[in-house]
Amino acid sequence: MATETTLILFKPDAVAKNIVGTVLSRFEKEGFKIRALKMMSLSDEILAEHYAHIADKPFFPDVRSFMQETPVIAMVLEGEDVISKVRDLLGPTDSKEAAAGTIRGDFGDKGGDAKMRNVCHASDGPETATAEIRRFFHEGEVY
Repeated sequence: MATETTLILFKPDAVAKNIVGTVLSRFEKEGFKIRALKMMSLSDEILAEHYAHIADKPFFPDVRSFMQETPVIAMVLEGEDVISKVRDLLGPTDSKEAAAGTIRGDFGDKGGDAKMRNVCHASDGPETATAEIRRFFHEGEVY
């Protein structure tokens, strides 16, 4: 097992539903340490960079609009194998497929936006985590 860091974004649906604290407590109960935490509004530029893999898709304007509905909460977590463990806690990207007991299964949208309104984004690997943490946090903001 390796100590890792990962980026979590509490998406606008989590902020609007007022469930950030509830979800955050699940991460803390797993023993993960918070290394950074802030609320921020996402610019078109940061969203185009973060979602570069889909920025040319016809549905990207909907993603951008959703991610700008409210500020998001960006967080860096640290722990043993935190990347895979967080992804397991979240469940599948599509909340309709997420089992009860997972974060997305318990709190994600079960309607047409289940892949987008799924409470949190989490890094999918060590390289991605490094890039995403740098994208959302400046030097000196991660402890």
